[in-house]
Amino acid sequence: MLKIVHYINQFYGGIGGEEKADVRPELREGAVGPGTAFAAAFGDAAVITHTVVCGDSYFGENIEEAKAAILEMVRGVKPDMFIAGPAFNAGRYGVACGTICAAVKEELGIPVLTGMYVENPGAEMFRDKFHIVATRESAVGMRDAVPKMAKLALKLARGEKIGASIEEGYMPGYMRVNFFEAERGSKRAVDMLLAKMKGEDFVTEFPMPDFDRVEALPALKDMSKMTVALVTSGGIVPKGNPDRIESSSASKYGEYCIDGVTDLTDATYETAHGGYDPIYANTDADRVLPVDVLRDMEKEGRIGKLHGKFYTTTGNGTAVKSSAAFAQEFAQKLRNDGVDAVILTST
Repeated sequence: MLKIVHYINQFYGGIGGEEKADVRPELREGAVGPGTAFAAAFGDAAVITHTVVCGDSYFGENIEEAKAAILEMVRGVKPDMFIAGPAFNAGRYGVACGTICAAVKEELGIPVLTGMYVENPGAEMFRDKFHIVATRESAVGMRDAVPKMAKLALKLARGEKIGASIEEGYMPGYMRVNFFEAERGSKRAVDMLLAKMKGEDFVTEFPMPDFDRVEALPALKDMSKMTVALVTSGGIVPKGNPDRIESSSASKYGEYCIDGVTDLTDATYETAHGGYDPIYANTDADRVLPVDVLRDMEKEGRIGKLHGKFYTTTGNGTAVKSSAAFAQEFAQKLRNDGVDAVILTST
């Protein structure tokens, strides 16, 4: 029976959420959390002998120390296979899964596998280093992800031949596999074209990225009469982050009043954003959300007025679909409030 070590974060380890994201790596015996689903999928073919649990924040802020500790844990139990996640669209978790998989593969020479959503930053960073199974955006896709990961993990651990990405479910980019189709390319292309013309379902053999293109509006002619609003994906929030906006993979945005506010001080505002050094934003949040400059422009008559509310979320690992949904909602609020222009800032 194959021996497998499984890596998960503090949430799936049952320790807690964001408030426990600073926990150090720990080694537990047996399967934990989603590992029980993997154990069922493996059946008698493999067993998860140990689970490594580590907080997302601890890993991200102490990468070298976390890697060294986890490598020592894995080395000590001598597994045949190392699995991480799945991380879905959790940015820090995805990067941690990718980082430790790369380290285990390079340092210990053990087959590795993880799973995550295609927009997870970890996918972009590591998809050319090892197999990453494509999952749905959130944990609702666990039931679909586990069987695909388990099947591929067994093949990797046994050293069996791995098929093309479309067959095995991993993301394209890591390896190319040549194979012969039953029908020649010209016939397949014509069949797809006919299906498309008839409005029937078909699957392209060469999917292209889908870029959202937005036509630019005409330039504003007289800013001195305009109401200007601020929107940011830099995570600026009132001190204490009252709405608990996540530091990555945000599920919400914040709406906050700045009537009478002329300066975002370190006593009143901070950033909730993960993935970049927050020191300068926390020292002076105007560096990300320039309320002070716009108040000066308001006094000088260069803009009509600064809108009394700003909207904020974190862009770190947040899905494009979620971001678009946030924008559709607060854009309507801005229209209703008579806002003429929006300045969108990032990190």
